[in-house]
Order: sequence, then structure tokens, then C-alpha cells
Amino acid sequence: MRHFLNTLVLLLFTSFSFGQNSAGKTDDLARVQLSTFVSEQIDGLPSAAKNLLKNKLNKIVTMNGLGGTQNSRFIITPNISVLFQEVLPGPPRKVALTLELNFYIGDGFEGILFASESMTVKGVGNSDTKAYISALKQIKSKNPIFKDFINNGKIKIMEYYNDKCDFIKKDAMTKADRKEYEEAISILLAVPEVSKDCYIKCQDLTLKVYKMKLENECVENIQKATVSKVNNEWDEAASHLVSILPDVSCYDTAQTLLRDIEDHRCAEAMGKAKGAWANRDSNLASSYLSEVSADSKCANEAKELFAGISGKLDADDKREWDLAYEKYDRAQNYEENQGFELQKSAIIAAREIGVAQAKNQPKIVYNIKGWWQ
Repeated sequence: MRHFLNTLVLLLFTSFSFGQNSAGKTDDLARVQLSTFVSEQIDGLPSAAKNLLKNKLNKIVTMNGLGGTQNSRFIITPNISVLFQEVLPGPPRKVALTLELNFYIGDGFEGILFASESMTVKGVGNSDTKAYISALKQIKSKNPIFKDFINNGKIKIMEYYNDKCDFIKKDAMTKADRKEYEEAISILLAVPEVSKDCYIKCQDLTLKVYKMKLENECVENIQKATVSKVNNEWDEAASHLVSILPDVSCYDTAQTLLRDIEDHRCAEAMGKAKGAWANRDSNLASSYLSEVSADSKCANEAKELFAGISGKLDADDKREWDLAYEKYDRAQNYEENQGFELQKSAIIAAREIGVAQAKNQPKIVYNIKGWWQ
């Protein structure tokens, strides 16, 4: 069973997004993660120019081998100073700008600056916005200055993970103990593969946290299912149990509850099927019998009723009935042989969706005080 859980966690690693661009590659998790952040405090920067600047930063990050994310601890952020601005008489009227662009990489949570770089660009346009856009288009992601700049920042980030690995693990486990499992896994998966020792330790811990998550969900779902069962909400009770995996300690309890639910369902379906056949409605009887699960205590009784009804039908009705029974039999065999595999796939998909919700975190306020001085 441990192999099965390891497989699930491997799938979790490859699908964990936490703000990854939907077009990103799965190897982004092996990269140092760097968020682009354009502050609202940049004086005079038009909205359209801000979007262009953010796109330029994203491209610089990607071109230099780092993974782009949202809400990462580590950020690349710019500041803009207007060195020269002139309105050129027309027609048409033109605006000329000379801008000093300063770029910074650092720890946006603790406000620690790692690396900085600057460049000057010029632009001309029919308005302030178009002049800004013209100037910012001069930023080329392949400019050699960005390679050293990004590399210096990357080295500092790797040093952070190597120096603070124990703190990272402790922080993750603190969140896991508070049942904040997605946040804990997010912290652990943020460690890049290039920080090899810490990366391996955090992968092992991720498996532990994920198992804690499954155990907690199992207990909660059994409690919900029990309440639903008491309230005769049988379908809802079953829905709480189907996602419980064999690896968790309360799996047997969940299976016992599911068997009770199936036995109730089958008894109800058999009663309706017998009532329908008492009225000689073979089609309705067939419909109710098809609701009887192959692993319920009524399965043999359902097959006997199928056979009994079949023996009392005329040729035309029997042909239609045999087709209905064949369809029922195929469905039950498929459930026996393939049902668990389908359930397992559905569970994996549900886990991926649930874990990916962790990316919908509140907007982070970065601390870049003093970086622009």
C-alpha cells in the first residue's frame, strides 16, 4: 500500500500548481521559484505599461531558467525613475521619456535584498502611456545584464534553502499540526531540486503530511457519513466514503459503512423490483434490479429474480429482457473488475483539484522597504 501512496504523491508533485502558469512545464517544480511583483507605488506608471513591464519580467525569469509563480517568498521587482520628460510640439504632439529602470531580487517576506541591476531606456509616443510603452519595449530578455543579475539572485535563494531547511520543515509541520495541510505541502514543494539535501528531506516530509491529510479527511468523512446514514440520506452518506483510500487507518470502517449502505440500497431496490413484477411490469422490474450492486447481499437474489422473470415471458418480451439482463450483467462484472481502478482515478483527480486550491491564497503584501534607496 505504501507504493500506492507514493504513486499518488508523485502525481501530486507533477500537478501541484500553487499559482503556476497553466502553460508551465512540470519541471518548474525543480526550479528556483521567483514571483514577479510590480508595486503600486511606482509613480506615474500607466496601467497598460505596468502590464507590459510585468510580462517583460516574467519572460526574463523564464529565459534565465527559473520557475515563474505567484505569491512566492522570493520576488523580482522593478522601480522606475523619470530622468527626462519632454513634450514635443506637433502636430502630432509627442511625449519623449528617458527612464531609469532598477531591478531587484530578494526575500519579499523578510524584506532582504539579494541582488540589483539598472538600465536606462528611452521612448516616444503620442501620449504618456504610449511613451512609457515605447520605452519599456526596449527591455530585452536576452540582454546579458540579466543573466548575471538573475544568477546572483538564484545563488542567494539557494543559500536560503540550505541554511534554513530545518526552519522550513518545522514551519510546514506546525501548519500540518493545525490541519493546514495544503499550506504545509506548498511550503515543502517550494524547495527547488537544485537545493538537493533540503529537497530530498522535504519530499519525504511531504509524503508524511499528505498521509496526515488523508487520515484527517477519513475521520471527518466517516463522521459525516454516519450522520447522513442516521438521517436516512444514504446517497449522501456513500458520497462521503468513496474517496477514502486503502492506505488510511479507518479504511475498514469506511468499507463496513459502505456495505451497510449498499445492503440498504439493495433491499430497497429488491422490494421495488418485486412490486413491479407483481404488477407484471418487467421493464420497471429490470430498472430496479439494475440498481442492485454486485457486491451487495442482494446480488444473488437479484439474479434469481432476473431468471424467474425471464422464464415467464413470451418470446418477444424475453428477447428484450435478455438484452436488459446482458447489459446488467456486463455492468456488474465491470464494476467488480474495473470499478476500483475508476474510483482510484477519480480520487487522484479530486486530490489534485483539492490541493491546487491552495494557490487561491490571499494577496501577499511584500516588504520591499528600503530596496529603492
